Amino acid sequence: MFQTYDPPSESGARGDRLVALRAELTRRGLDGLIVPRTDTHQNEYVAPSEERLAWLTGFTGSAGAAVVFMDKAAIFVDGRYTLQVRAQVDAALFEPLHLIETPPATWIRLVAKKGMRIGYDAMLHTVNGARRLKDACEKAGAELVPVEGNPIDTVWTDRPEPPLEAVVLHPLSSAGVSAADKIERLKVELREAGLDAAVIAQPDSIAWTFNIRGHDLPHLPVALAFTILRADAAPQLFIDRRKLSNTVADALGQLAEVGEPDGFLPALDGLSGRTVLVDPDMSAEAITRRLEAAGATVSFGTDPVLLPKAIKNDAEIEGARAAHRRDGAAFARFLVWFEENAPKGGLDEVSVAKALEGFRADTGKLKDISFDTISGAGPNAAICHYRVTTATSLPIEMNSIYLCDSGAQYEDGTTDITRTMVVGTPDEEMRRQFTLVLQGHIGISTARFPVGTSGAQLDALARIPLWKAGLDFDHGTGHGVGSYLSVHEGPQRIAKTGTTPFQPGMIVSNEPGVYNAGKWGIRIENLELVTPAERIEGGDRPMLGFETLTLVPIDRRLIVTAMLSAAERAWVDAYHARVLAGIGPLVDAGTRDWLEKATAPLED
Repeated sequence: MFQTYDPPSESGARGDRLVALRAELTRRGLDGLIVPRTDTHQNEYVAPSEERLAWLTGFTGSAGAAVVFMDKAAIFVDGRYTLQVRAQVDAALFEPLHLIETPPATWIRLVAKKGMRIGYDAMLHTVNGARRLKDACEKAGAELVPVEGNPIDTVWTDRPEPPLEAVVLHPLSSAGVSAADKIERLKVELREAGLDAAVIAQPDSIAWTFNIRGHDLPHLPVALAFTILRADAAPQLFIDRRKLSNTVADALGQLAEVGEPDGFLPALDGLSGRTVLVDPDMSAEAITRRLEAAGATVSFGTDPVLLPKAIKNDAEIEGARAAHRRDGAAFARFLVWFEENAPKGGLDEVSVAKALEGFRADTGKLKDISFDTISGAGPNAAICHYRVTTATSLPIEMNSIYLCDSGAQYEDGTTDITRTMVVGTPDEEMRRQFTLVLQGHIGISTARFPVGTSGAQLDALARIPLWKAGLDFDHGTGHGVGSYLSVHEGPQRIAKTGTTPFQPGMIVSNEPGVYNAGKWGIRIENLELVTPAERIEGGDRPMLGFETLTLVPIDRRLIVTAMLSAAERAWVDAYHARVLAGIGPLVDAGTRDWLEKATAPLED
């Protein structure tokens, strides 16, 4: 559920921990250690027992890394966290650096000395990630050394126990396809590709394959596990049996050989002489090291579950629609509350985020929020992936912008929505830029494109109105979304680097924005379902388009109607008519009255 990221007040303790870690490295004959912010599954969200980077440095963001040498240390975060890292991390202990501009591999190449032995936990680095680190060490004349047992775990004396949350069966009514049928399909695909097996390390891929869900990680409804899919035999599933009720254990036992997690790496030894698929961007390097040592042939390729998981079946699509109607009704009730209370004063970013979660919880269907709510007022809205803390939480003030990017996990679907609202009266520049963002949003929503089109080809549609005004945004336009799974799901995305062709059934976000540092920011986000489009008269090929799933009004007070074309204005009015029809029957009379006004046709 919603939580703030408050800067720790343990700078002295961090220094002691750094001293203890360096002593442990000396004992092991190491000159340094690379500390990524991930777990053995390369997850975006990690359990408390895997928060090594936070324990060592105090940094609690969702992406980052540190490198510790005996005489210096650095922490690397991306642009989302440049403010947070300086608030949470003692710069006298760790030099803050930009994860993209100066990644750890670059820093190591520049700083490491010849002959140094730099340790790394091969279960916490992907194959490709470890390769980059090895190249950097070689160029510096240093050696990258895999460690036996993570050194941080040795000195982290009060490390939490791994999660033991119960696993539940995901109902067929929501899954749409039985686990047995999914497994059989994957086995056929392995055989057709000439593969004997595939290693699956991503918990959401495993959850989808076996139709299970869990609560091991915040916001991501999965159970931590590994799987070996076999082309000619039942899969092997490695999961802590203490998480399994008798019913769940029996169901999984009919699908797979179920073993404990500590049996996973030894089981790879049994693949000697086999050709095994490993995803180099999503699997730990230790997996390939073990396979190669056993005499297996490693075939690098994409996780075979990614594409079938991304292409939602009929039940998952209907579930997504139902989840968005429910979520839209909750969000509408929140907007009524916000408009009534924000002008009175007394609200801040934290209280508003908690109120929104409360409206979702009132549905009786909320399992969790789908990510940490981005609740930004005024200048904080200009930080595109802002994470609110009690120290940074700003009050909601009159005549200002408030941006809220949030989502929910329901059993039938995952939601993600951003709305930018005005409190009081917006100035003309706010309205102009909001309308430019809206035009880019409409450009994606109304796009019709040939089969085979990728997100990289669509990305510019969201930016052209902004480009014409000399503006742009520094994040992707959209990411894939799962079915009661990860809110950030691949392989599809709308971005300059989005190379996967869209297929019907995929869900992707549509979220252009513009950010004025120190002033305010604007983003409009809906989720879109890829659908077959009607053949265009005179056209010669099948086309695809989008069905908008999100059903929440867009703040009409921020729209400059005169800037819109007739087609864009028609889109806004048609969208608002859909919102009213979709969620109007689900809300109380007072909210319905507000909704009718909020979705009325645009005025000149």
